[in-house]
Amino acid sequence: MKAAIMTYADRRQGPARALAALVLGLALVMAQAIAANAKMPESFADLADQVSPAVVNITTSTTVAGAGNDGPRPIVPEGSPLEDFFNDFMDRQQQGQRPRRSSALGSGFVISEDGFIVTNNHVIDKADEIEIEFFSGEKLDATLIGTDPKTDIALLKVESDEPLPFVAFGDSDAARVGDWVVAVGNPLGQGFSVSAGIVSQRGRALSGAYDDFIQTDAAINRGNSGGPLFNVEGEVIGVNTAILSPSGGSIGIGFSMASNVVTKVVDQLKEFGETRRGWLGVRIQDVTEDVAEALELADAKGALVTDVPEGPGKDAGIEAGDVITTFDGSDVTDTRELVRLVGNTTVGKAVRVVVIRDGKSETLKVTLGRREEAEATAVPVALDKQNVEEKTILGVTVAVLNDELRTQLGLDEGLEGLVVKEVAEDSDAYEKGLRAGDLIVEAGQRKVDAISDLEERIEEARDAGRKSFLMLIRREGDPRFVALSLDDE
Repeated sequence: MKAAIMTYADRRQGPARALAALVLGLALVMAQAIAANAKMPESFADLADQVSPAVVNITTSTTVAGAGNDGPRPIVPEGSPLEDFFNDFMDRQQQGQRPRRSSALGSGFVISEDGFIVTNNHVIDKADEIEIEFFSGEKLDATLIGTDPKTDIALLKVESDEPLPFVAFGDSDAARVGDWVVAVGNPLGQGFSVSAGIVSQRGRALSGAYDDFIQTDAAINRGNSGGPLFNVEGEVIGVNTAILSPSGGSIGIGFSMASNVVTKVVDQLKEFGETRRGWLGVRIQDVTEDVAEALELADAKGALVTDVPEGPGKDAGIEAGDVITTFDGSDVTDTRELVRLVGNTTVGKAVRVVVIRDGKSETLKVTLGRREEAEATAVPVALDKQNVEEKTILGVTVAVLNDELRTQLGLDEGLEGLVVKEVAEDSDAYEKGLRAGDLIVEAGQRKVDAISDLEERIEEARDAGRKSFLMLIRREGDPRFVALSLDDE
């Protein structure tokens, strides 16, 4: 092989070339090490020293009522040898039923020198007494300022003669997957503890409408709840809230509520003692691919309006079947995005909402109400139709709503439409979730009063060359759009 053939001159120059290669290799290794050290801290000790005075342990006490004993007291004949035994036994039982004190542990952090403290709502929920223990060992009683169960955030206040050490919030939106983070708190009641990891993912949702969690593999355990998640600059970018674990201990999947959500909640709790979120006054669902095809939309995105009760949306002219694509200048990708945008907007603000209606874009101006004061109301439709006719269409057997069916289904007066009596299990309708007892109130974005209305809407969709067909149904009062395939017959 050519590469293996060396001349005499090559052999003489070999050591020099080898030395040069060695020097070059060492330089490359050192350069890589320097670059790595520029990104990864050698230690988190300085950061721990910096933030630890502002991180607190939280102990709560709650009065728990004793278990009641509704059963009859045993009757023992007077003078029986067992009389004293049973009396002593019942007295001990009654003592066990007295109210008792229950304690719980959690974490938190000070956000201002005058003593405001952030923690999780579930840490202090139903607590009678809240005690704060600082890193120095000092203990102070705390007062509850306000809570927000939707984001699991609570704001506390302690009074101190001296200014308290505190930490500042950072921009959680600036955190990138792979960035180093540090969780600080009181895991399993063991006291002050630090764990490090990275941002595993952002924008995680668990169960809440306002969820925006940072996922991290930094160790988070019971007792860490309410504690801060820091970036390497010592800024709080999350509040440690939950873990995913089959055992109850950390397996490297923890969730911290993003600071950009927390700061808005904290500001409102501090000012009002409660949250005041914007309310658009519409019920919505995501735009799926089949719904987008039925509505002839270019993309499956936006929020599809299923219902408009009395409120800001109705006053502004929003209608069921509208697809909201823009809210106050921000694009709406899905329902979760719209809920977050609306909730973060000031109550009473007039905003522009762009909707797609009948294939055309319209801009409406809506003055937002307050979500906390909003009450969901059913949308009244029309009167009864005494019609017992039924027919199977697209695998769905339907009948016109009458008094008998209204009573059987417990439907409100004023609702009308077609009752689903049966759904073929091999049909597209069954796959899309349509079930017996559902009420079809619209087809092709128009009300249906009779079976002939439904048939006409289907024919119109087929004549227009559509592959799917949109229906608005109600189940236990809740509206939902269902897009059925027209190839099912």
